[in-house]
Amino acid sequence: MQIKFIRNAGWLPGLLGLALLAGCASQAPHSAANTELDRSTMSLAEAPDVLLLGEQHDAAAHQQWQQATVAHWAARRQLAAVVLEMADAGHSTQGLGADASEAQVQQALAWNDKGWPWRHYGPAVMTAVKAGVPVLGGNLPRAQMRDVMQQTRWDSHLPAAAWQRQLNAIADGHCGLLPASQLAPMARIQLAKDESMANTATAQLQPGKTVLLIAGRGHVLRSIGIPTWLPAGTRSVVAIGQAGSQAQADAADRDWVHSTPALPAQDHCAALREKWKK
Repeated sequence: MQIKFIRNAGWLPGLLGLALLAGCASQAPHSAANTELDRSTMSLAEAPDVLLLGEQHDAAAHQQWQQATVAHWAARRQLAAVVLEMADAGHSTQGLGADASEAQVQQALAWNDKGWPWRHYGPAVMTAVKAGVPVLGGNLPRAQMRDVMQQTRWDSHLPAAAWQRQLNAIADGHCGLLPASQLAPMARIQLAKDESMANTATAQLQPGKTVLLIAGRGHVLRSIGIPTWLPAGTRSVVAIGQAGSQAQADAADRDWVHSTPALPAQDHCAALREKWKK
């Protein structure tokens, strides 16, 4: 079930825009993109059960947006939990107090700073912890990935066209370097990650509150990602972070686009080819 938007409702600040209007809640620098978002009056008819934020991992503005959104919902006392792709399922801050240190939080989440730099994600995490909101890892633990790669049950979860989209995304994401035999096993991991994050979020649902789920953009797409694993009737909203003007998701796969300045052009495929040569 998808929540309907109220557009141009001047009496209620924007769902994501309000978080940026509250300057003390975010350290994001002022930009044309933020100004445009500030002027928005988009909001929701009611709080969603799950709000999914899909980031571009190397866009610092997207992590600032995440922190601001955490602060917004926490200030409204409507934040049930924060679920992260950046930590594995089974780890959480639920045993910690609001005065927990960053070191204690990282330990509780078994944080992998090499994979997910704490300086990028720590602000959003600590904003939740200081508000007394639990933060939970949602990702598939690495130890389970080898088994998942061999399990063909994942191949039939999505309609055929959506499954093919996942295969194509895996091929494109690896710059065509993966052999065809590896596409399905890698796509199974993608789906298993999505299921794990969806299950973690579902376990935290509370009436009248929102679970905020933070993940890479590809994980939150409505037709192929985490939303396909949420229980029927779950009220979800998908917001996509977009660096630059090029659309990163079809309209059917998201409800909202948070635009940020474009990043310097990089040839990721050249870097990957060089890495794989070694």
